[in-house]
Amino acid sequence: MPAHIFSATVHGIDARIITVETDITHGLHCFTIVGLPDKSVDESKDRINAALKNSGFAYPKKTNQKIVVNLAPADIKKEGAAYDLPIALSYLCASDQLQCNASGTLAVGELALDGTVRPIRGALTIVAHAKQKGFSTVILPAHNAPEAALISGITLVPVATIAECIAYLTEGTIPKIAHVRPPAPVHEHDDAYDFSHIKGQEHAKRALAIAAAGGHNVLLSGPPGSGKTMLAKALVSILPDMTEEEAIETTKVYSVAGALGEENAVIMRRPFRSPHHSASDVALIGGGKHAQLGEITLAHNGILFLDEFPEFQRNVIEALRQPLEEKTITISRAHGTFTYPARIILIATKNPCPCGYYRSAQRECTCSMHSVIAYQKKISGPIADRIDIHVDVPPVTHKELSGKTGESESARVRENVAAARHIQMERFSHDTISLNADMSPRHITAYCPLDPASLAVLKAAMDKLRFSARVYHKIIKLARTIADLEGSSAILSHHIAEALQYQQRDQDRI
Repeated sequence: MPAHIFSATVHGIDARIITVETDITHGLHCFTIVGLPDKSVDESKDRINAALKNSGFAYPKKTNQKIVVNLAPADIKKEGAAYDLPIALSYLCASDQLQCNASGTLAVGELALDGTVRPIRGALTIVAHAKQKGFSTVILPAHNAPEAALISGITLVPVATIAECIAYLTEGTIPKIAHVRPPAPVHEHDDAYDFSHIKGQEHAKRALAIAAAGGHNVLLSGPPGSGKTMLAKALVSILPDMTEEEAIETTKVYSVAGALGEENAVIMRRPFRSPHHSASDVALIGGGKHAQLGEITLAHNGILFLDEFPEFQRNVIEALRQPLEEKTITISRAHGTFTYPARIILIATKNPCPCGYYRSAQRECTCSMHSVIAYQKKISGPIADRIDIHVDVPPVTHKELSGKTGESESARVRENVAAARHIQMERFSHDTISLNADMSPRHITAYCPLDPASLAVLKAAMDKLRFSARVYHKIIKLARTIADLEGSSAILSHHIAEALQYQQRDQDRI
């Protein structure tokens, strides 16, 4: 009778349950794995043979044994080495070397030749899915225990060797390493870049506070040396701590990407990703043969910083359209369609022209008008419309540079940002969104009523500047965030007026 062991595979950043079935019959010797396995799964036969032999168990010898392992369902492509452990357990059960009831247990893990259980990608995702599907226990590599401990309500059995796994299944012995607790929340913040370290630029700091409070995207424009990069790096210092749900989401992403290490087994700080401007669209958005995660997904619940934004390839910039609008990125491949999260704050920087000194009082611009126009057109209208806040960052004066550095200004701003986000959490408690930047027209109608004075200011701006419908809604969402920062339940005319200051006007400056 075939033996059954449950396992799982990672599909995108989700998981799917896989049933490992092993049947042993008399006949010409063969060890076959079916169920759409890839090369790494097929190679597991040799790893399993060596691991069982070196752990003291009888392994599939070249005798009159026909061994068939089926990974069901057969329509899902099986990739990776995470099936080694469940296949080995299934074989031991089928060959009567192991008697156990594993109906509520799921097992994953790669085997080394000496029987050691090696870590896998996506352990947190698999454990979360196992709990959702009603499994009571998950056997997994000991190295993956810290990340998996984020999921409560399910028994974890982290094992370092296949012998420890057998001991648990036969005797109920749980290795001591199983008593792993998830790390406590991180409340201290890295002060390498604090708002107090940035001299001047009060207008830009205010814009970043609004961006942090409402989750809005930002484009900083100014000459070289004006502080754009430092402002961008300081943005993370005013973001509130991640919630438990956000920490789990972010750790899932890094677990699937294989980016977790021993020191950062759980992601507790908001990500800050800064790809080089030579990055390809696959590196930024994700994709490739195996639909790998891109920088925009690795920045989920954090910041994606694109320095020298116009220097990115045009197709890379345009690929941001969907994720900036929908907060997800969908990648279609022959073997499936994958949707990855991309709830980020985009902060991009640019110079006003190739040399950086167009209309600068510091230095004469060496660019022709044609090159200035071409440079500014590298950021298309649809992309500019998806960036909520456009800020000019002028050079810092000597008086500002010689000023004293005070106490941590970021801590004070962070408190205001946290208060504004708390207002939004209460506002959207019955919705699927949590930040003002994510509001749809339906949400704007429900949560952003405008008084006659505010409507008049907005109408005058629309008539004069001819903003698109997307920009119209963007202005209202910005005004809603500004009102939240002030603790105002109503959007007033001065909130609309301030939101209008952050709209793109490059075409007026050329």
